[in-house]
Parts: sequence; structure tokens; C-alpha cells
Amino acid sequence: MNYSPVWRTIVVGILRPLLFTLLKRDWKGQENIPRTGGVVIAPNHLSESDPLALAHFVYTAGRFPVYLAKDSVFKSRVLGHILRRTGQIPVYRDRSDAGLALRDAEKGLRSGESVIFYPEGTCTRDPDLWPMTGKTGAARVALTTGVPVVPVAHWGAHELLRYGTKKIRLFPRKTMHVVAGPPVDLSKYEGRPLDTETLTAATADIMAAIAALLGELRGETPPETLYDHRAATRAARATQRAADENDKDGTDDTDGENEEAKAS
Repeated sequence: MNYSPVWRTIVVGILRPLLFTLLKRDWKGQENIPRTGGVVIAPNHLSESDPLALAHFVYTAGRFPVYLAKDSVFKSRVLGHILRRTGQIPVYRDRSDAGLALRDAEKGLRSGESVIFYPEGTCTRDPDLWPMTGKTGAARVALTTGVPVVPVAHWGAHELLRYGTKKIRLFPRKTMHVVAGPPVDLSKYEGRPLDTETLTAATADIMAAIAALLGELRGETPPETLYDHRAATRAARATQRAADENDKDGTDDTDGENEEAKAS
């Protein structure tokens, strides 16, 4: 993986003092993050402020965080340069080279990097901010490379910049609650074909571990079934199509009645 140690040092030197100032900390479980070797870190995703806040936690645990980030943020001349120089991985969506991100992640893991996957793929849409069902990328690269998956849950930093808003709320000072759990046991999937069934089951285990940790932080019981945003979106589209068809049928019936009235 190509990166500049100097740039990593510069970025850490700028961001750590800022984050120490912005957020109070309640951190647990950093001993579960291996100090050396490749590791997948899998957190829940609440808001756009997550990556910086979580990077603070991971770096303090002794690892430099490598994120998979949507390719649009790399298009900024300044930010894109910084991301590339620190070894971050672009994710190309809806393109033929979308799989490059997973291959780059595998290379990074084999070279001993700590790669952060948001299994949900986006900020949660669950009304109560529980994790959603996950995508299979984290499970795939972990099973392919044999590295551990450390589940992480966090709560509180999202109050700094809530999802869907651009207003940063600095006061009162927010507390970032974070806990890293022990690696998820994926041993039962080793040696299996990496087909949809295997990857879906492994991903469900990862998401269940994240949800359980978040339940500990919040002092609540997570839902037995996680919110499936993709299924909900498909259902909403189907409902809308049905409504559109009903409206169309109603319009056609009205037009026919009008024609009959004119003829009479």
C-alpha cells in the first residue's frame, strides 16, 4: 500500500489536539485491537462525524486507521491529496472497477494495515439509530485474508454533526462513548465457498456483535432483527409503483366515462 509516513504524522499532529478539545472520551476495549498485523475494524455508522472521531480511538489504540471512503471525497484537490498520501482507499460505486476497493483492502490487510469497514455502507436509517443489516465486504476480505474482525460501537459523537444536517454543534461539549469488542468468531466459515449464503451469515454475526456492543453503551436491548434499509427501499418503491398504477387506472376510467358522457 502506497502512503507517506510523513503525511500520516502531519495529519495526526493536526487532528488529535483538535479532537481532544472537541470531544470528551469514554473509551473501552482498546486492548481488543491487535497492535500489529492486519485487522478489520467494523463500527456502526451514525453520522458524517464518525470517521474522525473513530480514527482518534483507533490511533490511540496504537494503529493508524485506513478507511474505505466513497470516491467523491477524493475528487477534492486538497482533501483527495491528503487521503491518498495517508493510504486511504477509494470506493467506486456503480462502476466496473467497484471491486478495486476490496482488492486494495486485501493488499493493505496482508501488509499489516488496520482497515476500517462500515458494514452498513452508509449512515444508519434505523429510526432509533440501531445498526442496520450489513453489506458483505468486511466479511469477504476477512475470510479471504484470515485477519480478525474487531467489532466497535460508538455513541455520542454523532451529536456533533447529526446525519442529514450541516450544522456543527460544539456546545455543550459532547462525550464520545466507544467500545471495541473481542474479535468476531468466524472460524465456522473457514474453508467454505465464499458464496452469498456464507458471506451473509458471517456478516450477520459481525452486525450482531456491533449491535450488542451498542446496546451496552446505551443501556438498552438492541432489536432482534436489524433494520434492512435495502429491503425497506425496495418495498417503498413497489408501493409507489402500485400507487402510480392505481392513479393511472383511475385516470383511464375517468377518461372513458367522460367520452361516454360526450357521446350521449
